[in-house]
Amino acid sequence: MKVMKFGGTSVGTPQRMKEVTKLVTRSGEPVFVVLSAMSGTTNSLVEISDYLYKKNPDGANEVINRLETKYLKHVDELYTQEATKEATRDFLKEVFNYLRSFTKEIFTSFEEKNIVAQGEIISTNMVVNYMKEQGINATLLNALDFMRTDKNAEPDSVYIKEKLTAKMEESADTQVFVTQGFICCNAYGEVDNLQRGGSDYTASLIGAAINAEEIQIWTDIDGMHNNDPRVVDKTEPVHQLQFEEAAELAYFGAKILHPTCVQPAKYAGIPVRLLNTMDPEAEGTTISNQTEYGKIKAVAAKDNIIAIKIKSSRMLLATGFLRKVFEIFESYQTPIDMVCTSEVGVSMSIDNSAHLGEIVDELKKYGTVTVDTGMCIICVVGDLDWSNIGFETRVMDALKTIPVRMISYGGSNYNISFLIKEEDKKRALQSLSDQLFK
Repeated sequence: MKVMKFGGTSVGTPQRMKEVTKLVTRSGEPVFVVLSAMSGTTNSLVEISDYLYKKNPDGANEVINRLETKYLKHVDELYTQEATKEATRDFLKEVFNYLRSFTKEIFTSFEEKNIVAQGEIISTNMVVNYMKEQGINATLLNALDFMRTDKNAEPDSVYIKEKLTAKMEESADTQVFVTQGFICCNAYGEVDNLQRGGSDYTASLIGAAINAEEIQIWTDIDGMHNNDPRVVDKTEPVHQLQFEEAAELAYFGAKILHPTCVQPAKYAGIPVRLLNTMDPEAEGTTISNQTEYGKIKAVAAKDNIIAIKIKSSRMLLATGFLRKVFEIFESYQTPIDMVCTSEVGVSMSIDNSAHLGEIVDELKKYGTVTVDTGMCIICVVGDLDWSNIGFETRVMDALKTIPVRMISYGGSNYNISFLIKEEDKKRALQSLSDQLFK
C-alpha cells in the first residue's frame, strides 16, 4: 500500500479536491491518504485564536462567520447530490458552532490547539464525503484515535502502529483510507500537533507503521530543484536524493520538505517521492537510502544568519573552553548551524536572534566577541566524501570572487557549507549553478 499526502494547496478548492480524488483512485489499488487543511484555513484559525487571546470575541466571531460562508459555498461547488450537500452542511454547522463556543470561555494554548485542529478535520470530512458520492469505498480514520506523542513530545511509534493497524483491520475492504495530517494527541490525551514537518511527518509515521511500499508527498512543484528557482534561472528537478542529502537541503533552505519529517521513512527503508499535483506525470524527486556516487546534486541557501566569533588568548590548551561556549547557547535554546575553530578562537552561526544580546554578554566572560549580521549560508549537497578528489575544489572555484566568512566541510559526507553576506547570495547561487550543473 502507498501513502499519499496532499498539502493545503492541493486541496485548496473544490476543483482541486476532485482532481486529488482522481489521482488517489487512478491506480485502482488500496491507498492511504493524508490531507492538510485547505490553504488559508489554518491562518484563519490562528487569527481566531489570536482574537480570543486578546479577549475580543467579536473579532473572533467575524472571522468564524467569514470562514463558514466560504466553506458553505464550497459545498455547492463540490457535491451534486442533495443528500451529500445536506450532510456536509450539518457537519460544517457543528464545527463552526464548536468554534463559536470558545468565545464564551477562558482561552489557553489547549483551546488554541483544538481550534487549529479543525482545519484538517474539515478537509478530510469533505473529501471523504465527495469520494463516497463518487461510489468510492473510502474510510475516514480520525488521527486523534491513533496518532500520539509521548511525554517528550516525540511520536509514540509503538502506540501508532498498534492503534492504526487495529483501525485498518476494522475496515479491511476499504479502497481509500483518509486521515488528517499535523494533528495528534499528546501523552495526556489532549489535542496537540506534530509541529515540525506537520502533515509530511504524519505521512512518514503512517508509512513506517504500515510498512508502506512508498510515501508520496504531493505539492504544487515538481520535486526538489538543484537550486533556488526564485533566485536562479533555469533550475531543474533533482530526480534522486539520499535521505541525508534531502535533510541537508531541507535544513538549509529547500522549503518543500522539513528536515526531520522523513526520518521514520529513512529508518524503515521506505522511499519518499515528491510529486506535483499540477503535473502528475512529472517524475518528481525520489528520496531513499540509495546514494548516487560521484555526483553533486543541489545547492540551497539559508538567510538571516548571524555569525558570532569569540577570540581568547586563554583558549590555547584550555580544557573545557568549547564546552563552556556551547553551554551558553544551550541555556538559551539557540541551535548552532556552523562551527569553525582555531587555536585562539571559535566562530559559530545561528539563525535565531531572540537571545542574541544575552548570549553575547555571557560569551564576553571568556573572550572578545564579534557579531556579523545579514549573513547567508550556502549549502552544496551531493556525494562529497573526502575521497572524491577535487570535488571541494570545484565548489570553491565557483565562489572565487565571493568573500567567504566561514567554511564547514567534513562534518558530513553530503555537504559543504559557506557563510557569505546576504548581498552576495544571488551571485553565489548563480555561479554555483553555472559551475556545477551546466
